[in-house]
Amino acid sequence: MIGVAINGYGTIGRRVAYGVSVQDDMYVTGIVKNSPDYVTKQASRYYNIYVPDSDKKKEFEESDVKVKGTLKDLLAESDIVIDGTPEGNGEKNLKLYKEYGIKAILEGGERSEAVESSFNAYSNYSESMGKNYVRVVSCNTTALARTLTPLHEAFRIESASSTILRRATDPNDNKKGPINAIEPSMSYPSHHAGDLKTVMKDINIETTAVKVPTTLMHVHVINLELASQPGIQEVINALSQKRRIIVLNGGEKINSTAQVMDYARELSRNRSDLYEIAIWRDSINIYKNRLHYIQAVHQESDVIPENIDAIRAMFGMEQNLSVNKTDASLDIKGVEY
Repeated sequence: MIGVAINGYGTIGRRVAYGVSVQDDMYVTGIVKNSPDYVTKQASRYYNIYVPDSDKKKEFEESDVKVKGTLKDLLAESDIVIDGTPEGNGEKNLKLYKEYGIKAILEGGERSEAVESSFNAYSNYSESMGKNYVRVVSCNTTALARTLTPLHEAFRIESASSTILRRATDPNDNKKGPINAIEPSMSYPSHHAGDLKTVMKDINIETTAVKVPTTLMHVHVINLELASQPGIQEVINALSQKRRIIVLNGGEKINSTAQVMDYARELSRNRSDLYEIAIWRDSINIYKNRLHYIQAVHQESDVIPENIDAIRAMFGMEQNLSVNKTDASLDIKGVEY
């Protein structure tokens, strides 16, 4: 059993904790929280609570939250740590992790140069086998790698472009925007292209990003130039080989991110999460060797299976065995309508 510490229990951290807790070969040793808020009080029903340092203990105890120890105590009791702290902190925390000789996974907001490898389960699982410090790429990069990999394997992608419509912030965040605006990224290509190349080194891609006033999901408009000219059903068949992709039919009244997330609620999963990348079947179009499709990305949860698989890769488990175990535990079956 692999003992997994969760440093940072926010959008990603709390979902990784749940994902770890339903595996049969790992368990949550504890979570680190910075304040005794409502999230902490709920989490204390399931996990041991730790604080960043001893100065925080009094604040938690005054709020009737039992603290088992500090981050350093937790690291000493664990085999690996998932760092879900705010962007930029993970790399700073690496020094402490290395001092304690503990393996660590950082999230997509950190620099790829800080770790030994970046990770996506479909595109480069083997590169993280046995490594000590790994980064799971961002939600957008995970989504791009997940759908481009089977298409690249089946038809060879000569070039790719994607316009990424980014949610402004997560549903529980009332501090960020835009509220009544659309905010384009002035960088071209956007950082997503370079990030994708950390896990798909031979991909030729350009990306553009636009931030829009929604909290539900990201949307990617993808255009590919392929080496061959497949039919639409061949494309669907290639995508359907991977359980972490679903092809949804807009004719069934799933024609916006609102309906996609309502579909996710009907799956009755923890937190109504949609781990899969949803592609609208109606958007799949082919002209000669050019393929167009649109996909929706639940930014809160699509990286959760990747974190679980990254843990196993770092401890030497073979790709297919890990992916199969993760999918079964999270009820990821692959769906096409």
